[in-house]
Amino acid sequence: MEYDTEKGLSLIKKGKRGLIRVLFSRVGVITLLMLIQLGVLIVLGLRFSEVLPHVFGSSVAISFFMGLVMINSKMESSSIIMWLMIMLVMPVFGVLLFWYTKSELGHRALKQHLNNILEITQHEITQDSEVFEQLKRQSTDTASLSSYLLKCGNFPVYQNTEATYFKSGEEKFEALLEELKKAEKFIFLEYFIVDEGMMWGKILETLALKAKEGVEIKVLIDGSCEFTTLPRDYPLMLKKLGIECRMFAPVMPFVSTHYNYRDHRKIAVIDNRVAFTGGINLADEYINQINRYGHWKDTAVMLEGKAVESFTLMFLQMWMIEKKGLEFQRYLLPHTEQKAQGYVIPYADNPLDTEKVGQKVYMDILNHAVNYVHIMTPYLILDHELENALKFAAQRGVDVSIIVPGVPDKKSPYALMKTHYASLMEAGVHLYEYTPGFVHAKVFVSDDIKAVVGTINLDYRSLMHHFECAAYLYKTECIDEIERDFQHTLSQCTAVDESTLKKVSPVTKIMGFVLKVLAPLM
Repeated sequence: MEYDTEKGLSLIKKGKRGLIRVLFSRVGVITLLMLIQLGVLIVLGLRFSEVLPHVFGSSVAISFFMGLVMINSKMESSSIIMWLMIMLVMPVFGVLLFWYTKSELGHRALKQHLNNILEITQHEITQDSEVFEQLKRQSTDTASLSSYLLKCGNFPVYQNTEATYFKSGEEKFEALLEELKKAEKFIFLEYFIVDEGMMWGKILETLALKAKEGVEIKVLIDGSCEFTTLPRDYPLMLKKLGIECRMFAPVMPFVSTHYNYRDHRKIAVIDNRVAFTGGINLADEYINQINRYGHWKDTAVMLEGKAVESFTLMFLQMWMIEKKGLEFQRYLLPHTEQKAQGYVIPYADNPLDTEKVGQKVYMDILNHAVNYVHIMTPYLILDHELENALKFAAQRGVDVSIIVPGVPDKKSPYALMKTHYASLMEAGVHLYEYTPGFVHAKVFVSDDIKAVVGTINLDYRSLMHHFECAAYLYKTECIDEIERDFQHTLSQCTAVDESTLKKVSPVTKIMGFVLKVLAPLM
């Protein structure tokens, strides 16, 4: 069957929605129904507080009891404090809300299904024991981290994988287009944000042409795009071009804890030959075609070689949440052997298990650093554990330097970020704000031998509530380039000092002070 590319592209371009269309669309109806349900829950909570005071007792007693329950649970301390504050303000409704969110009613089936998928596919790729032993002889701490990643998620360590670092969205976009044009068998794209514009338009044009050539194309987009950038029937529109598309966790007209877990990954895999990941979504602001928050600084990495198979598996595991029975082995196409230096560990983070993989990898780098850890992150909303790791590394004499945005994209995370400045600076952590605009890069680089490039931010939502991914690099050739990029970006930054803290507006201080208790939700 042939597809009319121009007609298909024209159809998709008509998908943009104005305010009126949104209000009267499925999205508008869903929003209204969810607000009604939330209103009913609040009314029920107020009714219970009036009718059954003898059952619930005073707010202090309720908070004390719930505090005991939470302290004896596996919840981390910041979440416990948040829930206690909610229960102090709304003792009955807060308790009902807590038990509702912890009941897993909204995502129990998803969790079970995903666990089944992981169990079925966990042996599809295996660790080369010789590679692991070679790594162990070079670095016992990196080998220990490798053992952890293999055990918790079946993420092997690889040799002979070429890693190419991109210091901007523009560079990654150009390379991605070239690799898409080379596709012969399949293309997998998994992105948090896809928005119509020049970037996605050129990619989509290439995908449509490749589909006509018989290339299998699968596109997985986070369902929140239905509310922000894409029309609800977008998968049907792409189907007309020969592209199979799915929305992860599309928003439905009922209140559910499922919506708390978003697919924040950015993965592109072509023919099991090349893979991309990093902070860059498929929208024009990521390549500075439009400027909403000044210059957009972002990064990505491209892998060529055997390590690509880990990203192929990651994509298919998420894809299989909606469809069973895919044969993974048929996508393990032969790849050209790369004679590259160093080691690469692609890994993912899953919010539905008990492991905080993204945070533990970052903390491992901090805990083993000798000379420096240099970080770029768009958000700095830390729990006590991660904040203490940053501070302890600095107190040990390690140069811990963090580049954050000078121009925020959202006011509330920006205000929360400011609440950490004084404590981090007191411990010797160096903070820098990117003067030209917004830093969206998620990069750690340490001691000229270790680096992480991926999708994982330094905030609660990314570390605990999102599906994420990254590439851990050890002694690869591109690590020097990552550090040079950090230093170049640093030259465009303003150092945070005491005078910076004094310039923070009262409104920002108050917002951060109030919102800090709700930080686990941010």
